[in-house]
Amino acid sequence: MVLKLILQLSLRNIARHKRRNIMLFAAIAVAVAGVSATNTLIRGFQADLLDSSISNLTGHIKIHAPGYRDDPTIQKSFELAKNFAPDVPAEELLGWAPRIRIPAVIMSERETRGIQLVGVDPNAEHISFLGNVPIDGEALSGSDDGQVLVGRELARQLETKVGRRLVIITQGADGLNRERGFRIVGTYDAEGTALEKIFVFSGLEKIQELLDTPNVTEVSVRLHQESQRISVKRRLLDFFVGLEVMDWRELEPQAATMYLFADSIIFIWFAVLMSALIFGLVNTLIAAVMERVKEFGMVRAIGMRKSMVISQVVVESIFIMSIGVVFGLMMGYGLYASIADGLDLGQFAGGVATFGMRSMLVPILRPSDFVLVAALSIGLGVLASLYPAWRAVKITPLDALRR
Repeated sequence: MVLKLILQLSLRNIARHKRRNIMLFAAIAVAVAGVSATNTLIRGFQADLLDSSISNLTGHIKIHAPGYRDDPTIQKSFELAKNFAPDVPAEELLGWAPRIRIPAVIMSERETRGIQLVGVDPNAEHISFLGNVPIDGEALSGSDDGQVLVGRELARQLETKVGRRLVIITQGADGLNRERGFRIVGTYDAEGTALEKIFVFSGLEKIQELLDTPNVTEVSVRLHQESQRISVKRRLLDFFVGLEVMDWRELEPQAATMYLFADSIIFIWFAVLMSALIFGLVNTLIAAVMERVKEFGMVRAIGMRKSMVISQVVVESIFIMSIGVVFGLMMGYGLYASIADGLDLGQFAGGVATFGMRSMLVPILRPSDFVLVAALSIGLGVLASLYPAWRAVKITPLDALRR
């Protein structure tokens, strides 16, 4: 009976001031919709940053010889068993790729550039950007392909094109220089020009022949889920004794920091919008309390407890926030649906590339984010109602009836 009475009084007071409460509902709905829709963009940025970092020849986990990161030469390499396969369950492992990656100099008929020469098995490179990058000409046919795949921007700088020959100079396993001519089999078009300028790919076996070594400089492992990274890393550490086993967060610390900061941005953005909104809610509830001083005095005089008065103000706040939150989440989902295919950032391509983003930002909706926004909004509504509720019970019944 008490709960029913509190609900009736709260709903009656909300209906009594329709115009004021409708404006408050609208403000709450717009704020919640803005937060919800923005969260989907932040999650899209976060996922894009993760995918870019992992696809950039890093993978979730990478194995190096000690000292390779400080001195990335073929001398800092290790031998990989021919029948090797990561001891990782198939449901967790997306793929793995052995590579040789060393500095080199590339020369065309007109220009010379410093590059990273990468020997790969093309059949294993579905775990990197090389697996789905657009290619003019042809792709490498296998690990025994002795041709090279160069970036479109590098080809432009070298003033060369598909079918022409290049000379690559690098250091062999014995410390002496190696020089060989390669024909360009194709040019790849990566996101941004940074990758195109630096990476030149050829068959792993041919690069091993050039360097006179059976070794590789790295093994990259990609998983289905980021959450599996820690457990798989422990397993690989036990297997690759004496080698460095590092995950992408250690190899790409700047990207990892931004990835983690994206979670904080969600809470910061929510706090900024909802803090401003709570002031409006508190003012509205205080105005409602001051208008009902005599009413509160009367019900107190006939025996209503302070706790019931407080409960009535709190329940009223919960009703207002709940209605606004429901409509806000619906609007937020509508905004997400309108850009679900992606938001083209092409005009800002130069700027977004600095942050590791692609020109097409695809938002990601996480139901848990919507639930979190709803719970925090209603929770803040309850906290915002405590001060007006305290004001309501501070006045004695006698003083209230005299007004």
